[in-house]
Amino acid sequence: MKLSARNQLTGTIVEVTKGATTSHVRIDIGGGAIVTASITNEAVDDLGLTVGSAAYAVIKASDVLVGVDE
Repeated sequence: MKLSARNQLTGTIVEVTKGATTSHVRIDIGGGAIVTASITNEAVDDLGLTVGSAAYAVIKASDVLVGVDE
């Protein structure tokens, strides 16, 4: 898979929670970090996403906010 997005995180799907139209897909990217994506139920079905499957979290955003504790 080739994409222009530079932020591609490899991981394993640990949870897929389907709602009425949207699913939340949780991907364990290692080091105790979990990335959660909200995608359509149709996309989950089309991609065949299931717990235990390998997946990429691809992040393409125009803005990234960074915060720190004071």
